Amino acid sequence: MPSEDTSALQDVLEALDDPACRAILRETVEPMTANELIDACDIPKSTLYRKLELLSSASLLREQDTINPGGGRVTHYKRAFDDVTISMDDDGEFSVDVERPPQTTDERLADIWSMMGDEL
Repeated sequence: MPSEDTSALQDVLEALDDPACRAILRETVEPMTANELIDACDIPKSTLYRKLELLSSASLLREQDTINPGGGRVTHYKRAFDDVTISMDDDGEFSVDVERPPQTTDERLADIWSMMGDEL
């Protein structure tokens, strides 16, 4: 198993093993802001941001930035998968398969916009 696959498997397992991460994933069927997640999951702000980073690095959560009419950006977080399957082959090697929903054109454009904003 390539180290990239091992890293992806480890990231997913670490995120799914964490109760706060699981709570965030349960709440993010629809996009939510960090403040909404703090209230819904009943976790401290500092903990939330660490968990959001863990979920993002595991590619289980998407960040979506929108422009606030009053100025500035608002970030929403949404679950980035439909299903996660962890399996073991005949050689005893584990693998992870993350089934993702197809992105709409608006979502792809929002991702591009978000990446551009990160570079500025």
